[in-house]
Amino acid sequence: MLKINKVAVIGAGFMGVQISAMAALAGYNVKVYDVNPDSAAKTIGDLKGIFGLKGMAAQSERLDAAQGKIKYCASLSEAVADADLAIEAVSENIDLKKKIFKQVESAAPAGALIASNSSSIPVVKLEDAVSRKDRVLNIHFDSPMIDLPLVDIMPGTATSADNIESARAWVKSIGCVPVVVKKPIMGYLGNRLWRMVKRESLKLWAGGYGDPMDIDRSWMLQFKVELGPFAMMDVIGLDVVRDIEMAYYNESRDPQDQPPQALTDMIDKGLLGMKTGKGFYDWSDPAFLKPDFLGKK
Repeated sequence: MLKINKVAVIGAGFMGVQISAMAALAGYNVKVYDVNPDSAAKTIGDLKGIFGLKGMAAQSERLDAAQGKIKYCASLSEAVADADLAIEAVSENIDLKKKIFKQVESAAPAGALIASNSSSIPVVKLEDAVSRKDRVLNIHFDSPMIDLPLVDIMPGTATSADNIESARAWVKSIGCVPVVVKKPIMGYLGNRLWRMVKRESLKLWAGGYGDPMDIDRSWMLQFKVELGPFAMMDVIGLDVVRDIEMAYYNESRDPQDQPPQALTDMIDKGLLGMKTGKGFYDWSDPAFLKPDFLGKK
């Protein structure tokens, strides 16, 4: 069974930086590559901002110390050259992910695992880009990882049991909870459940049945959670949410699966959520974290 010591992350958006940070906090050496060299610095700031909002100053200080274990690389080949595990965390675009898989296989050691953090695309749709199909899999992290340390691990058509176990052991080693999806399905386990909540919340809002804050209040009180669906979508990024919903729609062609035009309108205005400062909420003064958000005061 492969012992994972060195990790490469392709994509330094909010998910890529969270994965890198969690691995570094656990003591792993991590190499990161992104086509935009400014992405990592911005998203590290976003991550530390979440620590601050959650009253986790000590975690922010630990991240400062752990950043010495994260190296930002000028090329993908440099990032994966000695990796035991390479994880792509780029946008939900099958062609782009296939291109990255192919590049990783050609530049990484022969024994390296190649994983996709895709929120919706099973690795079976990517594996024809590589020849070593026994070494590819989905390793999907929920976000934000400090609140939702759940990780779906899902095989492709030929992923070996040993490689699934190697991934499971590594996920546990960084303080997350692995759940193994026994056979490929779009959206894994947790995300298919979350998708039902997300889809119905968007329909209620776009149809004019309720405001995001009241829909969030309904969910938070019923299920005793800190964030509602719209706050979660802001954290994920509304452009990412739209891309995920489109992936489901493209799979089913069911009109009920198509994201509402109102969401696209927000994205076109640059309202993407936490990463742009505004989405359904104003992140410079996040209403959902105020003491009176639930109307108790």
